[in-house]
Amino acid sequence: MKLARIVVAGMAVALTLSACGGAGGGQQGGATSSGGLEKTQLLVGVVPVPSSAPLFIAEQRGFFKEEGLTVKTEIIQAPQAVMPKILNGSMDAFLTSYVSLMAINDSGAARLKLFQHSQEAAPNVAGVVVAKGSPIRTAADLKGRTIAVNVLQALGQTLTNAHLQAAGLKPDDVKYVPVQFADQLGALSSGQVDAAWLVEPFLTAAKKSGATQVIDTTDGVTAGVPIDGWGVSEDWLTRNPKTAAAFHRALAKAQKIAGEDRKAIDAVVPTYTQIPADAAAAMTLGRFSMEADRASVQRLADLLHGYGYLKAKVDVARLFATLGG
Repeated sequence: MKLARIVVAGMAVALTLSACGGAGGGQQGGATSSGGLEKTQLLVGVVPVPSSAPLFIAEQRGFFKEEGLTVKTEIIQAPQAVMPKILNGSMDAFLTSYVSLMAINDSGAARLKLFQHSQEAAPNVAGVVVAKGSPIRTAADLKGRTIAVNVLQALGQTLTNAHLQAAGLKPDDVKYVPVQFADQLGALSSGQVDAAWLVEPFLTAAKKSGATQVIDTTDGVTAGVPIDGWGVSEDWLTRNPKTAAAFHRALAKAQKIAGEDRKAIDAVVPTYTQIPADAAAAMTLGRFSMEADRASVQRLADLLHGYGYLKAKVDVARLFATLGG
């Protein structure tokens, strides 16, 4: 419980952020000097979770400076809250879950593009747990039970539904209730809920307290699900093509480092989160790959639409930014 509360402002938003790519296929060409950049001062919204690490690696290693950019950050908890800043141009880019980006586009509130992929899921990054001594042992045992998720009709509910269906259940065979991650262990122990969907490091904290994991929601039928990346508006890309290319080059260099060197992530995470260094080094991370797997993004989009969380079907090819140089 102590670990979970230390990071209540952190990992809670890693896999949700809403209704929760190289540049998702963008190119990295272009000029490498600050000459000709449409703007050199950028404000980027960052979520205090490990997925933001590449941006801080880029800053720490001088990649932005090399491109003629000065990047300032603002801590955000969900992209929906900063859409006014994105739309008026006072914020240039932001970390977003794929779920959030698709939900915002679906709502018509903004036209967003995935500018640079950050993480996709790995086993044991998120899962459904039950209290110590619970008779629930498998996904099938959850029929008629109550499951806590941090946000309704978001990533947790979507992934859990997929595993319930694989076990022969229907989504409406269970009841989902919203409970903040930091409060879920208490809800389990008090009997308020029968199970809870948790992400790291809350998942590890729950297991250490005696909880039992009954579903790994980032493995099996939902293995490799895309988690998040960096978003920008279509208008921003149109207005700032050279700046976009420069910003992406710096982010992509740092993304490559994050994918190859776990210690680089561990070194920066404590600098912008409430996660202590020892906890940062111990938690399970997703995969920091250069590009999202388009088929996996499409499967996520189809799940969201199939469960009614998105009104319109999504052509994921249209989600990703294409960068000029």
